[in-house]
Amino acid sequence: MNDLDQFKQTYITECFELLVEMEERLLRLDIDVADKEALNAIFRCAHSIKGGSGAFGFDYITNFTHVLEALLDSMREGAVALSRDVVDTLLKATDIVTQMVHAAKENVRPPATLGANIKIQLEQFASGKIVSAPEANYGLFSEDPADSNVSERSWRIDFSPHETFFSTGNEPLFILRELARIGKTEVTTYTARVPEIAYINPISCYLGWSIALSTTKSESDIREVFEFVVDHCDLKIQPIELSSAPTEDTATIATPHATKIIAVAEDTGARPTQTTSIRVDLEKVDRLVNMIGELVITEAMIKAQTRDFPVEQYAGLMRGIDELSQHTRELQEAVMSVRMQPVKTIFSRMPRIVRDISTQLGKDIGLVTSGENTEVDKTVIEQLSDPLMHMIRNSCDHGIERPEVRVDKGKPAQGMIYLSANHRGGRIIIEIRDDGAGINRERILAKAREKQLITADATPSPDEIDNIIFMAGFSTAEKITNVSGRGVGMDVVKRNIEGMGGNVRVTNTPGQGSLFTVSLPLTLAILDGMIVRVGAENYIIPITSIIETLRPKPADVRRVEGHSDVINVRGEFISVIYLHRIFAIKNAQNDPSKALVVLVESNRQKMGLVVDELIGQQQVVIKSLEANADPVQGISGATILGDGRVSLILEINDLATITHARPQRMALEQVA
Repeated sequence: MNDLDQFKQTYITECFELLVEMEERLLRLDIDVADKEALNAIFRCAHSIKGGSGAFGFDYITNFTHVLEALLDSMREGAVALSRDVVDTLLKATDIVTQMVHAAKENVRPPATLGANIKIQLEQFASGKIVSAPEANYGLFSEDPADSNVSERSWRIDFSPHETFFSTGNEPLFILRELARIGKTEVTTYTARVPEIAYINPISCYLGWSIALSTTKSESDIREVFEFVVDHCDLKIQPIELSSAPTEDTATIATPHATKIIAVAEDTGARPTQTTSIRVDLEKVDRLVNMIGELVITEAMIKAQTRDFPVEQYAGLMRGIDELSQHTRELQEAVMSVRMQPVKTIFSRMPRIVRDISTQLGKDIGLVTSGENTEVDKTVIEQLSDPLMHMIRNSCDHGIERPEVRVDKGKPAQGMIYLSANHRGGRIIIEIRDDGAGINRERILAKAREKQLITADATPSPDEIDNIIFMAGFSTAEKITNVSGRGVGMDVVKRNIEGMGGNVRVTNTPGQGSLFTVSLPLTLAILDGMIVRVGAENYIIPITSIIETLRPKPADVRRVEGHSDVINVRGEFISVIYLHRIFAIKNAQNDPSKALVVLVESNRQKMGLVVDELIGQQQVVIKSLEANADPVQGISGATILGDGRVSLILEINDLATITHARPQRMALEQVA
């Protein structure tokens, strides 16, 4: 990759970040109490995207964002009033720019018609041909009297680029020339940061400037000059009468723009010169994680090979292995933290979804989010977006009532959805709660019987009725619409979440609302597991699924003909799953009272796994089977143990399905 390609990738990445920020700020705009600073921030996002597009020849981005920028500029100047229609159009415009940036990323040119209608609307709003909504506050964004005064004022500008300024594709000289264009300037150059010549990095920026500017322009006009570089420098702008005069003993250098450049060595104080973060390709991070995984496996092999060594004879070696284990775990945790991302990356998409759906359904719905900075592995983030979006859409459609219905019930006209995330017990817990009508159990039960998902004489409990919405093929929707009804695809939501080693449950309060709780592992790369032996085979059970291990008495084991056996655990009857029957393993113990039973929990349902022996607890690296084999029900992945053998990782949710969906004899025949 050459330097230009590297800068292009950086620009595209920053574009996506700026577009997310634009959408977030647009969604937070209050059309009744508008915020000029918010509009300035939105304008800066558009301006930054436009400024970089020209450098890489993305003229289609430049042309479109120029119109977008013009409307935003008119809005912050007060020429165009803020309204719902304007914001909706701006949101659509961000969608168009997102598509254009995706095209730039893939090195393809988008159709010339892309965004043409939205561009016309932007131009009409900017020109005043479309009248803004009456609720907007005209004149709210008028300039302060001092800013609109055409008399000349003097300003002092302290401009100190970060050392990485050049790597962002910016050039300080362009900034100084633009300042000279809007007024008369005297520039003082700070050279204290310049190192000895042997230590100079040609791509680092060491200089800083103090500019005395006399101009008729306002402070906002001056700040506009720095719009594209504001995140890559330290900037201070203040009236000249409040600032001290520059240091003397200066040298004057002639410039083509008749600007007086003053060079002087001066201590710049504690100005930050180092970045606090760097961009790293995900491929490099994944490769590092894989290497750490192999190190974990190698460390386990060393421990296995030395397990029987006499401690008194090999005390130094054993101490070194213990230290290696500790350092390996610390290194692994440090590397895994690099892959962790805040759930804000998906939470930030939900306000737009709620806004669009509420408009489509004619409902008034608010969204409150919390815990956006809760971190989870990037692979979980990637797979969580669709299930979360589907549950939010369903809360909007069937959870929240129409405004008039809510008022008749004595509720506020606006319905609320609360989305939160937090860490709990080594897992991430995401909750989606609404204050709507809740799940109508009578209707759910009637629909389930109508679709023959349950028998006509079945009498499920309230919790079982609530969970019918997760059954495949269930829906309460009378007709197909663009917005999913509660239950449409909820079986897919559940399956996707369980595929990540998680679970989802619903808590229903009829008339008051519903709560969906999603529990997921923090990472899909490494887990703490219990190694168990079944016959001659070893399996891994995730520690987070285990409740306890016991050996039941013969009298506590009940044989149930045609169904799973059960064991009596302190008065509670729990289904027994024989792993050797499911996976066709020979020479395994068939009597739970002579073997061990590992109690596990899946979706608030307890099960007992019959195993021959507990080998021990170990942290294992998850290896996917999908690249080299077809998916196997009941198996989520594989790992390599200390002795070099491959061990399969059990998928607890699938085991419950296998056991209850068909007789275990059929499962045995299928595997065999």
